[in-house]
Amino acid sequence: MPNDKRYTDSGIEIKQSYNADDVPGSAVELPGQFPFTRGIQADMYRGKLWTMRQYAGFSTAEESNKRYHYLLAHGVSGLSVAFDLPTQIGYDSDHSLAEGEVGKVGVAIDSIEDMERLFDGIKLEDVSTSMTINATGFILLALYVALAKKQGADLKKISGTIQNDILKEYAARGTYIYPPKTSMRIITDIFEWCAKELPKWNTISISGYHIREAGSTAVQEIAFTLSNGKAYVKAAQEKGLDINVFGKRLSFFFNAHNNLFEEVAKFRAARRMWAKMMKEAGATDEKAMMLRFHTQTGGSTLTAQQPLNNIARVTIQTLAAVLGGTQSLHTNGYDEALSLPTEEAARIALRTQQVMAFESGAADTADPLAGSYFIENLTNEVEQKANELVQKIDAMGGSVSAIEQGFMQEEIARSAYEYQRNIENGEKVIVGVNKFQVEEPNTTPPFKINDSIRGVQAEKLKKLREKRNAETVAACLQKISDAAKGSANLMPLVIDAVENYCTLGEVADTLRKVFGEYK
Repeated sequence: MPNDKRYTDSGIEIKQSYNADDVPGSAVELPGQFPFTRGIQADMYRGKLWTMRQYAGFSTAEESNKRYHYLLAHGVSGLSVAFDLPTQIGYDSDHSLAEGEVGKVGVAIDSIEDMERLFDGIKLEDVSTSMTINATGFILLALYVALAKKQGADLKKISGTIQNDILKEYAARGTYIYPPKTSMRIITDIFEWCAKELPKWNTISISGYHIREAGSTAVQEIAFTLSNGKAYVKAAQEKGLDINVFGKRLSFFFNAHNNLFEEVAKFRAARRMWAKMMKEAGATDEKAMMLRFHTQTGGSTLTAQQPLNNIARVTIQTLAAVLGGTQSLHTNGYDEALSLPTEEAARIALRTQQVMAFESGAADTADPLAGSYFIENLTNEVEQKANELVQKIDAMGGSVSAIEQGFMQEEIARSAYEYQRNIENGEKVIVGVNKFQVEEPNTTPPFKINDSIRGVQAEKLKKLREKRNAETVAACLQKISDAAKGSANLMPLVIDAVENYCTLGEVADTLRKVFGEYK
């Protein structure tokens, strides 16, 4: 590219300066009003700050519980749970395929007993919990509900989110179990059950985060995510669910990268696009048209080289999320390119949010960058380019078809390749990586997970199986199998199963036998 031209990471050309001619006829929109470009609340953070979440989970439930108490003591207002890979793909810790992975990238949860340990001393009525779980999201939700009932909680007051976004797993991440169509059936069962029993729970967090982590551009991130959202809406409507009811419980999960202005424009464009999509799908309640989203700072932007530079990156990304109007935020630890975050790194990450909230002034007015010729023009450009991709996906028959045809996967792979090539040829500067390098010893202490955890979890499972009623367990699993072959809602049966000490792996395996596995 010639030196006199500049582009965003999505390839949108940036002019030297902008004026009123670049935003012809721009409507004077207000925050809190359709199509919500400027935010879903009229008073934005003056009324209520975003929820400050910190994503945590590692090792055993007991170890993760200590970190949760630490974070709550330091001012976190919502918990965000990371699960290990066996939990994510439906294997108990003592399964042969779980070897080497138990407790590594998140906490191991095998049964209701692990869930009790995970939230020991924490009243579920008092916290909002986000669980990053997809293929087994329905089982983790069942475990959470079973624990809430044990605590005597009012289910009408329980709040939180399960990610539950299986389409992006096929497109970008890979922790799926069942084929797409049966996975969609499980998701709509969750929508239906929660609408009646768990009204404050966000039943899905439609996730662009992992699409971006896999190498997409900002434009692809919102185009693919909103297309997936349309697919979930269509599936729910086909099941006879009311868009004005379930629409209010849909939430989104986006990434925040370093290109500050493109990221702000992305969040604004996504809100506007979704409001129009929901209206076109038949929503009449404005609350069902509002795009509410959680943001996490960009994991793929963190560098192992000069890791303290990541504090500056996370700060820019935090500012992008706040100026873009996020409802909740997780900030990454500066050492996460090296290991799970240490307590010190987790504290600095949380303090970054608190400084933004209380010292920067960024939270004092809704949509502070509105009316900037550059931001308004860029919002329009991002929306236009994202809509072009959405229309391509619609022409293929929607997200499920586009994923089955490999379209999203190929687009993401191409963008990831181009981005990496630009780093390697020096067109894209990454400070400390391909420019401004120094010889440096790594002084960041890594956070290590003990390999003995699998043995600890296996021993707990052995004791659990010895003391539970085997006949009751078999009967519960048979009921799930029978329901899966028909059309009955699976959620009440899965809750009953976990309350009777069926394990996560047993429930997942029961459905594997009926639905098969996606290869």
